[in-house]
Amino acid sequence: MDNSSILSGAAPDTSRDSSGSAPGNRSLRVAENEKRRSERDPVRSALSFLSQVQDGTIVKGNDQLEKSLVVVETVALGRGLPPEAVSLLLDLALSLRAGSVNCGRILKFLIPASVVPQEAVVRGVSWLCVGRLPINSQVLFLRWVLTVFDLIDFKDHLRAIYGFIFSFVTEENLVCTVLCHLSCTITHITTLHVRQFLYFNLYHISVNSKMFFDIMVQWVSNCGTCAGFKNYNSTWKATLTAVQRKNRGDVTADLSLTTELKEKPASRKRKLHHLEVPALSSAFDTSAERKVFRLQEMRTFEELLQNIHNIELPAQMGSLLGSSLALHFLDCVQDESAFLRLNFWLGHSLQEEFLLCSADGGSDSPDEAARFLNTVLSSQQFLQEGFFSTESFLYKFLSVWDGSLLRTHILDLLSHIPLMPSHYIKILVFEPLMQLYFTSTVFFKCSVIECLNNMLVKWLTWHSVNALEEGLDISLNSNGTVTMTLSGFMDTVIELVRFVGRLASEGLRLENCHVLLLSQTLAFYETVCDMFVRYGLPLVIMPPAGVFYPALLATDSLSVDRLGYIMYRYRKNLTLAKKQEQQSEQTFHISRNTYQEFNQHLVAMVSCLWNSKSFLPGTGIEIDKQMLLQSKVPEHWSHFDLVHHPAFFKYAFEFHQKCWPARSSVDLASIKVGKYWNWYVEFLFSQGFDGLSDFIQVNTGHSSSSGSSSQGDGHQTNQER
Repeated sequence: MDNSSILSGAAPDTSRDSSGSAPGNRSLRVAENEKRRSERDPVRSALSFLSQVQDGTIVKGNDQLEKSLVVVETVALGRGLPPEAVSLLLDLALSLRAGSVNCGRILKFLIPASVVPQEAVVRGVSWLCVGRLPINSQVLFLRWVLTVFDLIDFKDHLRAIYGFIFSFVTEENLVCTVLCHLSCTITHITTLHVRQFLYFNLYHISVNSKMFFDIMVQWVSNCGTCAGFKNYNSTWKATLTAVQRKNRGDVTADLSLTTELKEKPASRKRKLHHLEVPALSSAFDTSAERKVFRLQEMRTFEELLQNIHNIELPAQMGSLLGSSLALHFLDCVQDESAFLRLNFWLGHSLQEEFLLCSADGGSDSPDEAARFLNTVLSSQQFLQEGFFSTESFLYKFLSVWDGSLLRTHILDLLSHIPLMPSHYIKILVFEPLMQLYFTSTVFFKCSVIECLNNMLVKWLTWHSVNALEEGLDISLNSNGTVTMTLSGFMDTVIELVRFVGRLASEGLRLENCHVLLLSQTLAFYETVCDMFVRYGLPLVIMPPAGVFYPALLATDSLSVDRLGYIMYRYRKNLTLAKKQEQQSEQTFHISRNTYQEFNQHLVAMVSCLWNSKSFLPGTGIEIDKQMLLQSKVPEHWSHFDLVHHPAFFKYAFEFHQKCWPARSSVDLASIKVGKYWNWYVEFLFSQGFDGLSDFIQVNTGHSSSSGSSSQGDGHQTNQER
């Protein structure tokens, strides 16, 4: 007591000795008092320091931070942490204020002494949703929540954010098993919250659901036997048990949450008819007195409309694909959770069948897979939009596809993919298709061109229906928030058209201008040439020389006629575009190079078919004069006009026979003299060459009523500037 009184009186005496040293002595006393308090309660001091750590704090070489963590870790592993300390440290770790390395370190020694505050876990889930945490830290946090789940004081708020936790199930970067385990632990098993999970990792959730309510769960599983959830509690189990025993608390945690099932065998045995669309079945107890209706009970569209607000979604969302009324309901309600469940089921089925199976583990019946894909296609056509799970599957499947497995169905699905930025579609679609295209048969090449044509038509149709008047942002998906400007849309269309131009040019060269490949290519450019007039897209792209000239010099008349129609429609589009460019309110502009390219093609076609000036300088098709002389073809410049062209030679011969039946020799040059020329042109038009007729009448001035004009009268061409 004497020493105590002496110490207590020392301070006043010192302060009276010298007023000048008072501030310095006071600081020393404060520092000494703080030191004594920290020595008496080092944990409180360490927690106080850790609570003041802010973003940007230097972690490496920070002795005070390291010392505080060591103090807290020692106490946590010895006797556990109080609830306030658990909340503080969990927020410090998941916010990464102490760095990513210390995040994992803190989680590993975060042992509660009694209970875990619910709000601390909810804040932790919010940090998980931010997306800043490294993958290993995310998994470690979820495992920690599983371990201390029974120690959480309340769970109502945690169950309220179940949807946020479940949304991470489809994340490929996370360990899906941990998320499924946590979802199984959080979920209340009630008639409104049961879901049909088909992933292998979700099997255990459905096991628990079936135990509580047997009729609510129906199995559609491709796994013969499944292994339950792995025990992830080994990191904290021994320490937590020791702390609880030492504290002798009443709270005990059930750390054996796993169900011991047989291990999964090495080989995957697939069930028969595993790809069949399930039948409609209710997700609730039919004996319960609730004012709800089952989809399978609906027979007419009128019944659906009358009860649309009282319809319960089926237990198996895949069953919606087999019912037109169910698809009507899905389209009307626009329920995001319904689309999420349906895409989850569909994505699993496609992945299990085509991506995860071994070389000999596919479907025993190709017809089964074909029927399944037909059902998916018909559903997409009914809803007039694709499923994003199908798109995701296609982007992965194209990289491993051999081009022959279910070719028609895969290409049909591919034609339904939505618009995306040009750099993405180049990587995800164009590059895999190009590798298959150049190593396949001509029939596969035709199928690819047809698929890309259908894709372009769907994009242009979507644009013509949904684009805003002033070209503002346009939504890509009715269920999504992705938008794309008009310029971004045009960039993607340009990339697609140029990609097809490259494929077609090289394909025609490799296949010696095969008539089927040329036909599919011209069908594609029949769509391209009318993008402005028919679909309202201010864009004109001319076909490359590798497509135009093979069509102009083709041996079949249909190809030349279709080329005439394409050039006629190009002229219509360019004329309208030029007219609207002159109006002040229009902001788009067609490149001068486009007009020049059109004029070059126009001159070449008119010179070849009408003016009989093929291969001459200035006509677009120029061949070296020496090569023409070596060919020893007399009057080579006239061998591709409407009379001598290989595509129309038989019509010229037939016309010659009708005009001069008594002649023993055939002189086709006589057709080009006087009135016979006009008669011959009308004869060609009467054979059904409407495209060629429109092209000649618009670009040469020839009309069906000009019966007495000479051949030279129509040689003047009307060309775009």
